Amino acid sequence: MTTTGKTISWVVVALIIIAIIIGFSRTPKVDEGVISKEPIKIGVMAPLTGDAAIYGEPAINVYKIAVEEINTSGGIDGRNLELIIEDSKCNGKDGASSASKLVNVDKVQVIIGGICSSETLAAVPVVETGKVALFSPGASSPDLTNKGQFFSRDYPSDASQGSVLAEAALKSGFKKIAFIQEQTDYAVGITKAFSSVFEKGGGTIVKEEFPTETSDFRTTLTKLQSQKPDMLFINTQTTPVSDRILKQITALNWKVKIFVNDVTIDSPQLITDHSKILEGTVGAVFKVDPSNTKFAKVLADYKLKYGVDMPYQSYGQTEYDAIYLIKEAISDVGYDGVKIAQWLKNVKNWEGASGSVTIGSDGDRIGGHSLQIVKNGKTEPYNP
Repeated sequence: MTTTGKTISWVVVALIIIAIIIGFSRTPKVDEGVISKEPIKIGVMAPLTGDAAIYGEPAINVYKIAVEEINTSGGIDGRNLELIIEDSKCNGKDGASSASKLVNVDKVQVIIGGICSSETLAAVPVVETGKVALFSPGASSPDLTNKGQFFSRDYPSDASQGSVLAEAALKSGFKKIAFIQEQTDYAVGITKAFSSVFEKGGGTIVKEEFPTETSDFRTTLTKLQSQKPDMLFINTQTTPVSDRILKQITALNWKVKIFVNDVTIDSPQLITDHSKILEGTVGAVFKVDPSNTKFAKVLADYKLKYGVDMPYQSYGQTEYDAIYLIKEAISDVGYDGVKIAQWLKNVKNWEGASGSVTIGSDGDRIGGHSLQIVKNGKTEPYNP
Protein backbone atom coordinates (compact mmCIF):
# COMPACT_ATOMS: atom_id res chain seq x y z
CA MET A 1 0.00 0.00 0.00
CA THR A 2 1.26 3.48 -0.82
CA THR A 3 1.91 6.15 1.77
CA THR A 4 -1.06 8.06 0.42
CA GLY A 5 -3.28 5.00 0.79
CA LYS A 6 -2.16 4.51 4.38
CA THR A 7 -2.88 8.15 5.14
CA ILE A 8 -6.41 7.90 3.73
CA SER A 9 -7.05 4.72 5.75
CA TRP A 10 -5.98 6.38 9.00
CA VAL A 11 -8.17 9.38 8.20
CA VAL A 12 -11.17 7.10 7.68
CA VAL A 13 -10.49 5.26 10.94
CA ALA A 14 -10.14 8.57 12.81
CA LEU A 15 -13.44 9.84 11.41
CA ILE A 16 -15.20 6.64 12.44
CA ILE A 17 -13.81 6.89 15.99
CA ILE A 18 -14.89 10.54 16.25
CA ALA A 19 -18.37 9.65 15.03
CA ILE A 20 -18.66 6.88 17.62
CA ILE A 21 -17.53 9.20 20.42
CA ILE A 22 -20.04 11.86 19.38
CA GLY A 23 -22.78 9.26 19.19
CA PHE A 24 -22.16 8.03 22.72
CA SER A 25 -21.75 11.49 24.27
CA ARG A 26 -24.78 13.02 22.64
CA THR A 27 -27.84 13.29 24.93
CA PRO A 28 -30.94 11.62 23.43
CA LYS A 29 -33.98 13.86 23.03
CA VAL A 30 -37.59 12.78 23.31
CA ASP A 31 -38.64 14.87 20.32
CA GLU A 32 -36.26 12.86 18.10
CA GLY A 33 -38.08 9.66 18.93
CA VAL A 34 -35.44 8.48 21.42
CA ILE A 35 -36.78 7.74 24.90
CA SER A 36 -34.59 9.16 27.66
CA LYS A 37 -34.45 7.20 30.92
CA GLU A 38 -33.61 10.31 32.94
CA PRO A 39 -36.18 11.10 35.67
CA ILE A 40 -38.98 13.51 34.81
CA LYS A 41 -38.68 16.49 37.14
CA ILE A 42 -41.83 17.79 38.83
CA GLY A 43 -41.40 21.06 40.71
CA VAL A 44 -43.10 21.40 44.10
CA MET A 45 -43.85 24.60 46.02
CA ALA A 46 -45.05 24.14 49.59
CA PRO A 47 -44.68 25.93 52.96
CA LEU A 48 -42.22 23.84 54.97
CA THR A 49 -41.35 26.39 57.68
CA GLY A 50 -43.49 28.74 59.77
CA ASP A 51 -47.10 28.27 60.87
CA ALA A 52 -48.20 27.04 57.42
CA ALA A 53 -45.80 24.09 57.56
CA ILE A 54 -48.72 22.18 59.10
CA TYR A 55 -50.10 22.07 55.54
CA GLY A 56 -46.85 21.72 53.64
CA GLU A 57 -45.44 18.67 55.40
CA PRO A 58 -48.56 16.49 54.95
CA ALA A 59 -48.75 17.64 51.31
CA ILE A 60 -45.22 16.42 50.63
CA ASN A 61 -46.12 13.11 52.27
CA VAL A 62 -49.13 12.70 49.97
CA TYR A 63 -47.09 13.65 46.88
CA LYS A 64 -44.48 11.04 47.78
CA ILE A 65 -47.12 8.32 48.15
CA ALA A 66 -48.50 9.06 44.68
CA VAL A 67 -45.05 9.30 43.08
CA GLU A 68 -43.95 6.01 44.63
CA GLU A 69 -47.08 4.34 43.23
CA ILE A 70 -46.42 5.69 39.75
CA ASN A 71 -42.71 4.83 39.76
CA THR A 72 -43.36 1.32 41.07
CA SER A 73 -45.77 0.84 38.16
CA GLY A 74 -43.15 1.84 35.58
CA GLY A 75 -43.32 5.62 35.71
CA ILE A 76 -44.02 7.30 32.38
CA ASP A 77 -42.66 5.19 29.51
CA GLY A 78 -40.07 3.77 31.86
CA ARG A 79 -39.02 7.12 33.30
CA ASN A 80 -39.49 7.78 37.03
CA LEU A 81 -40.99 10.97 38.40
CA GLU A 82 -38.69 13.05 40.60
CA LEU A 83 -39.96 15.76 42.95
CA ILE A 84 -37.87 18.95 43.19
CA ILE A 85 -39.15 20.55 46.40
CA GLU A 86 -38.89 24.21 47.40
CA ASP A 87 -40.03 25.91 50.62
CA SER A 88 -42.35 28.71 49.47
CA LYS A 89 -43.21 29.65 53.09
CA CYS A 90 -46.80 30.77 52.39
CA ASN A 91 -45.80 34.27 51.28
CA GLY A 92 -45.37 36.13 48.02
CA LYS A 93 -41.64 36.80 48.25
CA ASP A 94 -40.66 33.18 48.80
CA GLY A 95 -43.32 31.97 46.37
CA ALA A 96 -41.77 34.02 43.57
CA SER A 97 -38.25 32.94 44.58
CA SER A 98 -39.20 29.25 44.68
CA ALA A 99 -40.90 29.40 41.30
CA SER A 100 -37.93 31.24 39.78
CA LYS A 101 -35.49 28.61 41.01
CA LEU A 102 -37.63 25.73 39.72
CA VAL A 103 -38.15 27.39 36.32
CA ASN A 104 -34.73 28.89 35.66
CA VAL A 105 -32.34 26.58 37.51
CA ASP A 106 -34.07 23.20 37.64
CA LYS A 107 -35.71 23.72 34.22
CA VAL A 108 -38.93 21.97 35.20
CA GLN A 109 -41.90 22.11 32.85
CA VAL A 110 -44.58 21.78 35.51
CA ILE A 111 -44.90 22.84 39.16
CA ILE A 112 -47.37 21.62 41.79
CA GLY A 113 -48.28 24.44 44.16
CA GLY A 114 -48.55 26.44 46.04
CA ILE A 115 -50.81 25.54 48.88
CA CYS A 116 -51.24 29.12 50.09
CA SER A 117 -52.78 31.70 47.79
CA SER A 118 -50.12 34.35 48.43
CA GLU A 119 -47.23 32.15 47.31
CA THR A 120 -49.21 30.99 44.30
CA LEU A 121 -50.25 34.44 43.11
CA ALA A 122 -46.60 35.55 43.24
CA ALA A 123 -45.49 32.49 41.25
CA VAL A 124 -47.91 33.08 38.36
CA PRO A 125 -45.88 35.84 36.60
CA VAL A 126 -42.76 33.66 36.87
CA VAL A 127 -44.35 30.65 35.18
CA GLU A 128 -46.02 32.83 32.56
CA THR A 129 -42.62 34.19 31.53
CA GLY A 130 -41.01 30.75 31.66
CA LYS A 131 -43.93 29.00 29.93
CA VAL A 132 -44.20 26.42 32.71
CA ALA A 133 -47.48 24.87 33.93
CA LEU A 134 -48.48 25.69 37.53
CA PHE A 135 -51.11 23.45 39.12
CA SER A 136 -52.39 24.03 42.66
CA PRO A 137 -54.24 21.56 44.88
CA GLY A 138 -54.87 24.09 47.65
CA ALA A 139 -54.61 27.77 46.66
CA SER A 140 -58.18 29.01 46.67
CA SER A 141 -58.17 32.82 46.33
CA PRO A 142 -60.78 34.09 43.85
CA ASP A 143 -58.00 36.33 42.47
CA LEU A 144 -56.50 33.19 40.89
CA THR A 145 -59.52 32.66 38.64
CA ASN A 146 -58.55 33.22 35.02
CA LYS A 147 -55.00 34.02 36.14
CA GLY A 148 -53.08 33.63 32.91
CA GLN A 149 -52.45 30.82 30.47
CA PHE A 150 -50.36 28.56 32.70
CA PHE A 151 -52.25 28.36 36.02
CA SER A 152 -55.03 25.97 37.01
CA ARG A 153 -56.18 24.13 40.16
CA ASP A 154 -58.18 21.13 41.32
CA TYR A 155 -59.25 22.85 44.56
CA PRO A 156 -62.30 25.14 44.29
CA SER A 157 -62.20 28.92 44.59
CA ASP A 158 -63.08 30.58 47.89
CA ALA A 159 -65.73 32.52 46.03
CA SER A 160 -67.79 29.39 46.71
CA GLN A 161 -66.81 29.22 50.40
CA GLY A 162 -67.53 32.89 51.09
CA SER A 163 -70.85 32.77 49.27
CA VAL A 164 -72.31 29.70 51.00
CA LEU A 165 -71.30 31.05 54.42
CA ALA A 166 -72.87 34.44 53.70
CA GLU A 167 -76.09 32.78 52.58
CA ALA A 168 -76.12 30.71 55.79
CA ALA A 169 -75.57 33.85 57.87
CA LEU A 170 -78.49 35.61 56.19
CA LYS A 171 -80.77 32.58 56.66
CA SER A 172 -79.79 32.53 60.34
CA GLY A 173 -81.06 36.10 60.67
CA PHE A 174 -77.70 37.75 61.37
CA LYS A 175 -77.69 41.46 60.59
CA LYS A 176 -74.28 42.59 61.82
CA ILE A 177 -71.12 40.52 61.55
CA ALA A 178 -67.64 41.24 62.89
CA PHE A 179 -64.62 39.94 60.96
CA ILE A 180 -61.22 39.35 62.52
CA GLN A 181 -59.14 38.79 59.41
CA GLU A 182 -55.52 37.90 58.79
CA GLN A 183 -53.80 39.97 56.10
CA THR A 184 -53.28 37.21 53.53
CA ASP A 185 -54.66 36.73 50.02
CA TYR A 186 -56.56 33.63 51.11
CA ALA A 187 -58.35 35.36 54.00
CA VAL A 188 -59.01 38.51 51.97
CA GLY A 189 -60.61 36.43 49.21
CA ILE A 190 -63.07 34.84 51.62
CA THR A 191 -63.98 38.19 53.17
CA LYS A 192 -64.63 39.74 49.76
CA ALA A 193 -66.83 36.88 48.61
CA PHE A 194 -68.75 36.82 51.91
CA SER A 195 -69.20 40.61 52.01
CA SER A 196 -70.53 40.77 48.47
CA VAL A 197 -73.40 38.38 49.24
CA PHE A 198 -74.06 39.46 52.83
CA GLU A 199 -74.21 43.20 52.13
CA LYS A 200 -76.46 42.67 49.12
CA GLY A 201 -78.78 40.83 51.51
CA GLY A 202 -78.96 43.88 53.76
CA GLY A 203 -76.30 42.89 56.31
CA THR A 204 -73.58 45.06 57.85
CA ILE A 205 -69.94 44.10 58.33
CA VAL A 206 -67.34 45.52 60.72
CA LYS A 207 -63.78 44.34 60.26
CA GLU A 208 -60.41 44.35 61.97
CA GLU A 209 -57.34 43.10 60.09
CA PHE A 210 -54.06 41.90 61.55
CA PRO A 211 -50.63 40.86 60.20
CA THR A 212 -49.62 37.20 60.41
CA GLU A 213 -47.02 37.74 63.14
CA THR A 214 -49.65 39.08 65.60
CA SER A 215 -49.86 37.18 68.88
CA ASP A 216 -51.94 39.46 71.12
CA PHE A 217 -55.52 39.93 69.89
CA ARG A 218 -57.11 41.25 73.06
CA THR A 219 -57.37 44.89 71.95
CA THR A 220 -58.75 43.88 68.55
CA LEU A 221 -61.28 41.49 70.03
CA THR A 222 -62.40 44.05 72.62
CA LYS A 223 -62.93 46.59 69.87
CA LEU A 224 -65.05 44.15 67.87
CA GLN A 225 -66.98 43.11 70.98
CA SER A 226 -67.91 46.75 71.60
CA GLN A 227 -69.63 46.79 68.18
CA LYS A 228 -72.16 44.24 69.53
CA PRO A 229 -72.19 42.00 66.45
CA ASP A 230 -74.61 39.11 65.99
CA MET A 231 -71.71 36.87 64.97
CA LEU A 232 -67.90 36.83 64.86
CA PHE A 233 -66.16 35.45 61.76
CA ILE A 234 -62.65 34.17 62.48
CA ASN A 235 -60.80 34.33 59.16
CA THR A 236 -57.22 33.10 59.46
CA GLN A 237 -54.60 31.49 57.21
CA THR A 238 -53.44 28.77 59.64
CA THR A 239 -54.69 26.84 62.65
CA PRO A 240 -52.01 28.15 65.08
CA VAL A 241 -53.38 31.66 64.53
CA SER A 242 -56.97 30.43 65.02
CA ASP A 243 -55.83 28.71 68.21
CA ARG A 244 -54.39 31.94 69.64
CA ILE A 245 -57.56 33.89 68.83
CA LEU A 246 -59.85 31.26 70.35
CA LYS A 247 -57.80 31.17 73.56
CA GLN A 248 -58.09 34.93 73.92
CA ILE A 249 -61.84 34.96 73.19
CA THR A 250 -62.19 32.41 75.99
CA ALA A 251 -60.04 34.54 78.31
CA LEU A 252 -62.25 37.57 77.59
CA ASN A 253 -65.34 35.45 78.35
CA TRP A 254 -66.95 36.73 75.16
CA LYS A 255 -70.07 34.71 74.42
CA VAL A 256 -70.70 35.09 70.71
CA LYS A 257 -71.86 33.01 67.76
CA ILE A 258 -68.89 32.08 65.59
CA PHE A 259 -68.36 31.35 61.90
CA VAL A 260 -64.99 30.12 60.61
CA ASN A 261 -63.31 29.30 57.33
CA ASP A 262 -62.19 25.81 56.30
CA VAL A 263 -58.84 26.21 58.07
CA THR A 264 -60.58 25.93 61.45
CA ILE A 265 -63.62 23.79 60.67
CA ASP A 266 -61.38 21.17 59.00
CA SER A 267 -59.09 20.83 62.03
CA PRO A 268 -60.21 18.08 64.45
CA GLN A 269 -57.51 19.15 66.90
CA LEU A 270 -58.77 22.74 67.10
CA ILE A 271 -62.34 21.56 67.53
CA THR A 272 -61.30 19.18 70.30
CA ASP A 273 -59.18 21.80 72.06
CA HIS A 274 -61.90 24.48 71.88
CA SER A 275 -65.04 22.34 71.84
CA LYS A 276 -66.91 24.53 74.32
CA ILE A 277 -66.48 27.87 72.58
CA LEU A 278 -66.86 26.31 69.11
CA GLU A 279 -70.09 24.46 69.88
CA GLY A 280 -72.58 25.53 67.18
CA THR A 281 -69.85 27.11 65.02
CA VAL A 282 -70.48 26.98 61.27
CA GLY A 283 -67.87 26.65 58.55
CA ALA A 284 -67.61 25.50 54.96
CA VAL A 285 -65.36 22.77 53.57
CA PHE A 286 -64.60 21.09 50.31
CA LYS A 287 -65.95 17.75 51.44
CA VAL A 288 -64.25 14.37 51.30
CA ASP A 289 -65.89 11.06 50.49
CA PRO A 290 -64.54 8.14 52.58
CA SER A 291 -66.42 5.70 50.34
CA ASN A 292 -64.31 6.78 47.34
CA THR A 293 -62.00 3.78 46.81
CA LYS A 294 -59.02 5.88 45.70
CA PHE A 295 -59.36 8.18 48.69
CA ALA A 296 -59.83 5.27 51.09
CA LYS A 297 -56.64 3.68 49.77
CA VAL A 298 -54.51 6.80 50.12
CA LEU A 299 -55.87 7.31 53.65
CA ALA A 300 -54.83 3.76 54.55
CA ASP A 301 -51.44 4.14 52.85
CA TYR A 302 -50.78 7.42 54.67
CA LYS A 303 -51.55 5.85 58.06
CA LEU A 304 -49.36 2.84 57.26
CA LYS A 305 -46.41 4.90 56.00
CA TYR A 306 -46.42 7.78 58.48
CA GLY A 307 -48.12 6.26 61.53
CA VAL A 308 -50.84 8.95 61.82
CA ASP A 309 -54.14 9.76 60.15
CA MET A 310 -53.89 12.12 57.20
CA PRO A 311 -54.53 15.69 58.42
CA TYR A 312 -56.42 18.26 56.31
CA GLN A 313 -58.02 15.60 54.18
CA SER A 314 -59.83 18.03 51.89
CA TYR A 315 -56.37 19.13 50.71
CA GLY A 316 -54.92 15.62 50.81
CA GLN A 317 -57.43 14.33 48.28
CA THR A 318 -56.63 17.07 45.75
CA GLU A 319 -52.87 16.79 46.39
CA TYR A 320 -53.00 13.10 45.53
CA ASP A 321 -55.05 13.78 42.41
CA ALA A 322 -52.67 16.56 41.31
CA ILE A 323 -49.79 14.09 40.88
CA TYR A 324 -51.91 11.72 38.81
CA LEU A 325 -53.39 14.50 36.69
CA ILE A 326 -49.91 15.75 35.86
CA LYS A 327 -48.77 12.19 35.14
CA GLU A 328 -51.61 11.76 32.65
CA ALA A 329 -50.91 15.15 31.09
CA ILE A 330 -47.26 14.27 30.47
CA SER A 331 -48.23 10.83 29.16
CA ASP A 332 -50.68 12.40 26.68
CA VAL A 333 -48.82 15.51 25.46
CA GLY A 334 -45.21 15.13 26.60
CA TYR A 335 -42.98 17.04 28.98
CA ASP A 336 -43.82 20.49 27.65
CA GLY A 337 -45.09 23.31 29.87
CA VAL A 338 -47.34 24.89 27.26
CA LYS A 339 -49.02 21.61 26.34
CA ILE A 340 -49.35 20.46 29.95
CA ALA A 341 -51.00 23.76 30.92
CA GLN A 342 -53.48 23.43 28.05
CA TRP A 343 -54.24 19.82 28.96
CA LEU A 344 -54.95 20.72 32.60
CA LYS A 345 -57.48 23.37 31.56
CA ASN A 346 -59.43 20.79 29.59
CA VAL A 347 -59.95 18.11 32.24
CA LYS A 348 -63.48 16.69 32.04
CA ASN A 349 -65.08 14.22 34.44
CA TRP A 350 -61.74 12.77 35.55
CA GLU A 351 -62.29 10.37 38.44
CA GLY A 352 -59.89 10.75 41.34
CA ALA A 353 -59.64 10.57 45.11
CA SER A 354 -61.52 13.89 45.31
CA GLY A 355 -64.34 12.65 43.08
CA SER A 356 -65.14 13.77 39.57
CA VAL A 357 -62.79 16.56 38.45
CA THR A 358 -63.70 19.05 35.76
CA ILE A 359 -61.56 22.16 35.23
CA GLY A 360 -62.81 25.11 33.20
CA SER A 361 -60.93 27.31 30.74
CA ASP A 362 -60.57 29.86 33.57
CA GLY A 363 -58.39 27.34 35.42
CA ASP A 364 -60.94 26.72 38.21
CA ARG A 365 -62.30 23.39 39.33
CA ILE A 366 -66.05 23.28 38.88
CA GLY A 367 -67.68 22.48 42.22
CA GLY A 368 -67.70 24.01 45.66
CA HIS A 369 -67.94 23.94 49.42
CA SER A 370 -70.56 22.48 51.75
CA LEU A 371 -71.58 23.73 55.19
CA GLN A 372 -70.53 22.03 58.43
CA ILE A 373 -71.49 22.69 62.05
CA VAL A 374 -69.69 21.76 65.27
CA LYS A 375 -71.76 19.61 67.62
CA ASN A 376 -70.41 17.84 70.70
CA GLY A 377 -66.81 18.30 69.61
CA LYS A 378 -67.32 16.97 66.08
CA THR A 379 -68.46 18.33 62.72
CA GLU A 380 -71.52 17.27 60.79
CA PRO A 381 -73.42 18.59 57.74
CA TYR A 382 -75.36 21.80 58.39
CA ASN A 383 -78.59 22.82 56.72
CA PRO A 384 -79.72 26.29 57.87
